[in-house]
Amino acid sequence: MQSSNQPVLRDLVLVGGGHSHVGVLRMFAMKPEPGVRITLICTDIDTPYSGMLPGYISGHYSFDEVHIDLGRLCAFAGARLVHDAVISIDRKTQRVICKNRPSVPYDLLSVNIGSTPQMRQVDGAQALAVPVKPIAQFNQRWLALMDKARQWPAHRGPMTIAVVGAGAGGVELVLSMQYRLRNEFRAMVRNPEDLQFVLLTSGEHILPTHNPGVRAHFAKVLQERNVAVHTHAEVVQVSPGCLHTRDGRTFDADEAMWVTQAGGPEWLQSTGLALDKNGFILVHPQLQSLNDPLVFAAGDIASFVERPLEKAGVFAVRMAKPLAENLRRSLRGQKLLAYDPQRHWLALISTGNRFAVASRGPLGFAGAWIWRWKDRIDREFMRRFTEFPAMPGAGGPAQPGANVREAVQAMGQLLKDIQAQGKAPSTRLTLTSEESLQAISAIAMRCGGCGAKVGANILSRALGSLHPVERPDVLIGLHSPDDAAVVRVPPGMAVVQTVDFFRAFIDDPYLFGKVAANHALGDIFAMGAEPQTATAVVTVPPGLERKVEDLLTQMMSGAIEVLNAAGCALVGGHTGEGAELALGFAINGLIDDNMNGVMRKGGMQPGDVLLLTKPMGTGTLFAAHARYAAKGRWIAAALQSMVQSNQAGAKILHQHGATACTDLTGFGLLGHLVEMTRPSGVDAELNMSTLPLLDGAVDCVQAGIVSSLQPANVRLRRALRNADEFINDPRYPLLFDPQTAGGLLASVPAAQAAACVQALKAAGYPHTAIIGRITAQGEDIEPVLLKT
Repeated sequence: MQSSNQPVLRDLVLVGGGHSHVGVLRMFAMKPEPGVRITLICTDIDTPYSGMLPGYISGHYSFDEVHIDLGRLCAFAGARLVHDAVISIDRKTQRVICKNRPSVPYDLLSVNIGSTPQMRQVDGAQALAVPVKPIAQFNQRWLALMDKARQWPAHRGPMTIAVVGAGAGGVELVLSMQYRLRNEFRAMVRNPEDLQFVLLTSGEHILPTHNPGVRAHFAKVLQERNVAVHTHAEVVQVSPGCLHTRDGRTFDADEAMWVTQAGGPEWLQSTGLALDKNGFILVHPQLQSLNDPLVFAAGDIASFVERPLEKAGVFAVRMAKPLAENLRRSLRGQKLLAYDPQRHWLALISTGNRFAVASRGPLGFAGAWIWRWKDRIDREFMRRFTEFPAMPGAGGPAQPGANVREAVQAMGQLLKDIQAQGKAPSTRLTLTSEESLQAISAIAMRCGGCGAKVGANILSRALGSLHPVERPDVLIGLHSPDDAAVVRVPPGMAVVQTVDFFRAFIDDPYLFGKVAANHALGDIFAMGAEPQTATAVVTVPPGLERKVEDLLTQMMSGAIEVLNAAGCALVGGHTGEGAELALGFAINGLIDDNMNGVMRKGGMQPGDVLLLTKPMGTGTLFAAHARYAAKGRWIAAALQSMVQSNQAGAKILHQHGATACTDLTGFGLLGHLVEMTRPSGVDAELNMSTLPLLDGAVDCVQAGIVSSLQPANVRLRRALRNADEFINDPRYPLLFDPQTAGGLLASVPAAQAAACVQALKAAGYPHTAIIGRITAQGEDIEPVLLKT
């Protein structure tokens, strides 16, 4: 992960992970723009490359071979990845409105979200047909269709799959599906002729934008492969198992794939951006919106006013370079350059069976060699996004003082650039006079002590939009700020206190706020207590006031969502400046003062079963993420686990008679288990085969990537009675992996274990596992025995 020691001066937000934007990210990674923070907002972590998608459907490529990992790419580019859906753009306040999180501010915005099939006007199509676009969501639909075909009962007769739309995409799709599914039937010793394929088009020809020779070649292939082609067949209604055309014909269709002309998503209609009749964003040759110079668009979603462009991936790929250049120029206040799209381009269209046709203007060639040529081109394109060059400061131990020297040098250069009013070569961002003063202040020598506090105006604006849960036992809190909070302790209750604090390990402040709050609450839940109040301690890097304000708002929004859900009132805190973003909480909880409901580490009993409610591996995964070596979907799954509260899990454990409990955090599984066995006076057996692990965790430790805390945790291997027997087990290093917002480790009476596991899984802890048992303390010094 490329970090910057310079303050953020401008926010460039990219909506969508299409072909143009992946190119922009790589270009900014290779040549960063000082002072610019990039945020990618996307619904999918893995974005497919359209050129290889037919080969994936045919079975020639694996999932990873045809998908660009946006998580790794963003880490490489030093960009923030926001995994969410965009539902609108507020151009007046310059904010992108997201579905499940606070809005994201922008100084410059680019949209590359592809297109959506226009199915609403066809009765029944939305409910019964499968749209191919957006292609990022196609994989799940394709896998479901394959399962349906495999399970198709022979007594129902042939299964008919129809493709509506006979452009290059529709033709490639029907041939690729046929090739793959018929091979699947042969592998199952079923008759491939039990699958029938139909291609329908409202036009006179298939492949209408290609020359007659190419059309004739594909017509012959389709005929030889027994694909029924129907022209002048405009589908106007879809009913179960049937397609109805405007001229009154009907066609059997047990599954219908929709590849017709698409349009822009509905949410663009509310933005006020200039759109064409199909809902695409109208853009100048500079790829800039007609009516908003702060908004750019590329790929299928862009409607080029100079002349219509076919919705082909080749244009989205070619737009990346001029888009990246014009985004830089716009940020710098420079004249933009016009994009001149080619009049003719080479289209390589596959037939599903490692055979392809080359089409360019009046020319056409066909053969297996064309497919091999296409394969080389596609693989070379994908290597640009899978094999990243080593960048300065990426991975490896830093030399003492290196970060400080780099920071001083970078800040010094930026200060010179700002003072030169954008004339220096390294930074040409246009700033107002007030912004220039704030930027100079942000990189100048900062005060310590109370001088390092964040300004009162910034703090009040950031907190003003937040609404902590109100509790009657909070007498003085954020609703009536004072020097300190005043909280009532109800009669018969005792106070449980804990504190946690750490620096950010992800670029998304909203998610970081959720994880930090969840982590801090973990100790309260593990004790069996009810959270009451929280006091926050925040460190933010200095910068432009509005950037600091937004950072605080995003982070504390995430934190307060978690605190409110737990019934925990945020009553105060302290916010100061520092080199890195960091967040922590002092949490107060309540528990009966008779101590009967307390779950302590020292309550393990021989015969108990050892349970773990969440999978492990966050330490190694985020160490790999910092070196852009972890797959984005691994990180997304880890974060999903980390934001899951332990509150319901703790209640279930208590209801099933848990005798001891702790939350799994920095000391790792072995460290926390030893903390429990010692005061309990027991030994423990751990079953390596049942340890719940996050996807990718084993891959990362096998690659030699571990957390910086791992070496300290490994010293606890002396607590293992038979470590030598498992030293080569790929899961062994994960015994020492430090966890953030990990699950609950608890001992439960054996008679209650099965019911407890069932209840935990039903409550949303699907990875809950029995990982061992508690035994009486033996004569061996080492308390933990590993078992397969």
